[in-house]
Amino acid sequence: MSTLVFVYGTLKRGRENHGWIEKQRFVSEARTKPLYRMFDLGGYPGMVRVENGISIEGEVWEVDEAGLVRLDVLEDIEGGEYERVLIELDGAFSSRRVEGYLYLRNVQGRRDVGGSW
Repeated sequence: MSTLVFVYGTLKRGRENHGWIEKQRFVSEARTKPLYRMFDLGGYPGMVRVENGISIEGEVWEVDEAGLVRLDVLEDIEGGEYERVLIELDGAFSSRRVEGYLYLRNVQGRRDVGGSW
């Protein structure tokens, strides 16, 4: 069984952590509905859901169960840095179940990096 996962930062093709996902299947580039903001956390981004959101650019990947376990470790699910939740996407993915990682910690004082990392 596989899960569609939206990535928006260092996991994207050509980025520093792409090795964590490169053996999975790239599906498409995508963007969120304008419900999110992305912040610089010091070398990597964190996306949060907000009232005054914008669309965030990223990629959708088909990830198997073992890959999902690895991504949950990278994103520190257990430590409470991120949580994997449904992400609302525009376009072709608007009616599909796609998960992604939302940042859970305080972003006050962090730089808003706009819609693309």
